[in-house]
Amino acid sequence: MTRPVRTGLAVVAALGALVYFLLTVGSLGEPHPELQRLAVGDVLAPGRVPAERFGDRELRISGWYAELDADCRGGSDGGASGAWLEARCPLRVLMPYQPSENASQAELEASGLRLASRTDAAFPSRARPEGPNLRLQQLVFVGHFDDPAAAQCSPARVEACRNTFVVSDYDGLIR
Repeated sequence: MTRPVRTGLAVVAALGALVYFLLTVGSLGEPHPELQRLAVGDVLAPGRVPAERFGDRELRISGWYAELDADCRGGSDGGASGAWLEARCPLRVLMPYQPSENASQAELEASGLRLASRTDAAFPSRARPEGPNLRLQQLVFVGHFDDPAAAQCSPARVEACRNTFVVSDYDGLIR
């Protein structure tokens, strides 16, 4: 082997060792919080309720989004500044599985994680006015439980308001 070939091989080997070292050091420790996400099933698992388990820290939860608007039955129990948080319609939930096209409101409420937001911009737009608004992919919603506005909900709904996931953003890309 000639000297330039040996030098080239040494440079390639050194670059490989540097890349290996950087990958090893970079993988140490906990992943960044913005890269961690929970599945709906994990959030709804038996045990402590979400507001007690997670408090008001920001979370990323992935699941199947469903929304009922014109078909939704219910309303608000009339809390003052917490009315947006306790409103039952439109019903927006995150499910651990993809619901069927004819999913009932009762099924969505029983199996899903209720979502709310101060603005409708935090949710996907509707594809059609009636029936469940479903997506063909899982979505990741960013938000928190135990919102301070839960204290303004009607007394009968305070606990439900605390355990509602307050959405600030969503992403349709599961990474």
